[in-house]
Parts: sequence; C-alpha cells; structure tokens
Amino acid sequence: MLKVAVIGCGYWGTHVLRNFNNSPLWELAWMSDTDETQIAKARKNYPKAKTTKDYQDILNDEDIDAVAIATPVDSHFQIAKDTLLAGKHVWVEKPLTSTLAEAEELARIAKEKNLLLNVDHTFIYTPAVQKIKEIIKSGELGDVLYFDSVRINLGLFQHDINVIWDLAPHDLSILAYCTNKKAVSVNATGSCVIEYSGKKIENLAYVTINFEDESIAHFHVNWLSPVKIRKIIIGGSKKMLVFDDMENSEKIKLYDAGVSVTEKEDIYESLVQYRLGDMSSPALSNKEALAWEVEHFAESIKSGKATLTDENMGVEVVRILEAANKSLLENGKLIQL
Repeated sequence: MLKVAVIGCGYWGTHVLRNFNNSPLWELAWMSDTDETQIAKARKNYPKAKTTKDYQDILNDEDIDAVAIATPVDSHFQIAKDTLLAGKHVWVEKPLTSTLAEAEELARIAKEKNLLLNVDHTFIYTPAVQKIKEIIKSGELGDVLYFDSVRINLGLFQHDINVIWDLAPHDLSILAYCTNKKAVSVNATGSCVIEYSGKKIENLAYVTINFEDESIAHFHVNWLSPVKIRKIIIGGSKKMLVFDDMENSEKIKLYDAGVSVTEKEDIYESLVQYRLGDMSSPALSNKEALAWEVEHFAESIKSGKATLTDENMGVEVVRILEAANKSLLENGKLIQL
C-alpha cells in the first residue's frame, strides 16, 4: 500500500482526502493546511492521519510515496517543486501552475528525477469523456471540424485567478485529450463586470483557439450566469456529438447530422444539402472520476508509466491559458503559440 499526504484541506481538498482515504491502494498518512480550522475538520474525519501546518514535515518523512496538492494556484509551483526535489511523486490540482515557465520547470524536474507529476484534470477520468475519446478515435465523427464549449454558472468567484484560469482548464484538458490537435494561436476577450476584493478580476470571457489543420475551438466561461450550463458540441465531418454534463442520463448524444456540398458545373453556386439522421446515446458507467484517478495514479506509480493527465497535458493547458490571458490584457490580440 502506498502512503500519501494531502496538502490543502479546503473545498477541493476534502474530495481529494475522501478518495485517497477510501482507496484500498493508498494509506492517508498526512494532512496539511495553513488554516487550523481546516486541519481540525480534517482531523475529525480522518483521525489516523498525522496533521501539520508546515508541509516540510511531510517532505521530511521518508515513508511518504506521493503528495497531493490542493492549494491556491499561485502556491502550486513552490510546493510541487519542493516535493519533487524531496523525491516524492506529485499530484497537483489544476491548473498545474500560474505561468508557463513554472510549468515547464516542474515538468523538467519530474523527468530528471523519474517521478510522476499528475495534474488533476478530473474530467478526463469521467466515463463520458472516456467515451468521447473512444468515439473520436474510432472515426465515427470523421474529421473534427470544431469544438464549442460553454461552462457558465453563478459563482464560485475566485480571489486569486480570473474566470479563464478557473473554468477553462476543464474543457481545455478535454479538448487536448480527445482530439490531440496542435494549437497554433489563441485570442480572448472578457470583462470584469463586477469588482470585488479591490481587484479587477475578469468574471466572464470568450476564448478562441486555432489549430494547424484550420479547425477551431471556442470556450465561453462565466461566473455571472443565472443558469448553470456545462455543454460541449463537437462537430465532425460525418457526425456531431453533444456532451451535456448537467444531464442525469444521456449525457452524450450522437447525431447523424451534417452537410454535404455538391458542385454543379452549369451553375455558379454550390448545392448545400443537409443531413438529419438518427440520434443515439451510449450507455455510461457511474464510477466516480476522482476515485478512478486515485487508483490510476497508484497503478502508474507501480508500473512507472505516465498518467493520462501527466505533466505534458499540464504544460499544454497552462501554455494556452497564459496566451489567452495575454490576449485578454491586449484587447483580444491574436497570440501565436
């Protein structure tokens, strides 16, 4: 059984703690947080684990195999770097870091130390995203022409990152995992509609990514929507797919729909024909994504193989986030990658 420590016992940290504690592959050995109130709550739920406000205590424990980091984004780099240099595998909440340079440095250290660096892009481990990957890989959709994502809700407002850094990593990771497309440029527009904490933090934004095959991806993220929407549309040359994460059943719908263009020599305009066929919805399992990710992390450590959401995905997501943020600050300027 592998021994794990969790640094950060707040909102997401409680989910990470629960899943590591419940896994037969892991022993939850340490818990750390700078807030004594959070430590007290964690200690009540997991009395067998040691607790500390100084994560260096964890790094000095030679029995610890891996450390899970669920702290604010601006702290990821230093904690992850210290953990890797201490010779322990790292699991870190998304996004990997707050800058591309930091992400690339962590990736370099992990490879030099032959340690796993897993980024917690949890959606990759959902049955729905696994099925989307399978459908695209099978060629059922044909060529992927576009990827259109909407992730909006009322809150949760963050105090250290804007809405792009908070919400877009989910769909950026899904895009990277399912399509393997190479992004060549990014532009973004957004606004701080409501100021709070004395800061101008963008509450809503629109991000567009262009790929080397001339396909396109668009992301709408917003903390100020009266309704919660989690929807992705993937348009293919053969079929089209809709993933609605708010659906209790039929989260994925596959449409035999599209267009075909017929060239006519005797007329100047092409003939566009629409195809509207059947809709199907594949069955999905109910396994919790975080539970599978915890198991996958342990199995990857034992086998020495990279996780599905390794440092390469983490770096690529941060690369696009940083470019999108730069474009946002420059009024939507197209940023080459």
